[in-house]
Amino acid sequence: MPPITNDWADALKEEYRKEYYKKLFDFVGREYASGTVYPPGDDIFNAFHLTPLKDVKVVIIGQDPYHEPGQAHGLSFSVKPGVDIPPSLQNIYKELETDLGCYIPNNGYLVKWAEQGVLLLNAVLTVRAHQAASHQNKGWEQFTDAVIKKLNAEDRPIVFLLWGSFARSKKAMLDNPQHLILEAPHPSPLSAYRGFFGCRHFSKANEYLEKNGVTPIDWQIENI
Repeated sequence: MPPITNDWADALKEEYRKEYYKKLFDFVGREYASGTVYPPGDDIFNAFHLTPLKDVKVVIIGQDPYHEPGQAHGLSFSVKPGVDIPPSLQNIYKELETDLGCYIPNNGYLVKWAEQGVLLLNAVLTVRAHQAASHQNKGWEQFTDAVIKKLNAEDRPIVFLLWGSFARSKKAMLDNPQHLILEAPHPSPLSAYRGFFGCRHFSKANEYLEKNGVTPIDWQIENI
């Protein structure tokens, strides 16, 4: 796993020393050595590389990386250019169209969001090919919970978008009154019609940022 070299490295240095992380590091190394694992090793920490802690404005929490070829590249919900847009992301785009008038782009590459301060954080950062949830309960959740706690402790406004029961379970760690927590059903086709559509989280996030003197997010992903 490539090291995190920006301000996240100092924020998370205590985690690297813990026994669970040593076991996780060894497990992930063995997995990559013995089979196909996603995302590519150099992409595991892309969310952190692209969105330094000091720049985080919005946090979107996913659960697991995509587990089919060419999809996952270290950002929750995002896929590489040229890859079919997954159903949940299609629904995110539909909500953006309704909420902010964004056109639906021809790609699912969300690096533009990450570079503006949207931390696209999966709770688990690796997965075996074709085996959803195969790296759950190996230590990643403890690591990313530590990330969420660091974000919660930040002395500035951050918006947390918690979509679905798994993401909403993280709310217990978020008790800083400076932050805005927005909850909705998951954008997957199974649940989007139960309240994700119409949640207007993107405009609400921008309104909160602007109210607190923070530059809002340009949510439009352009065509490639």
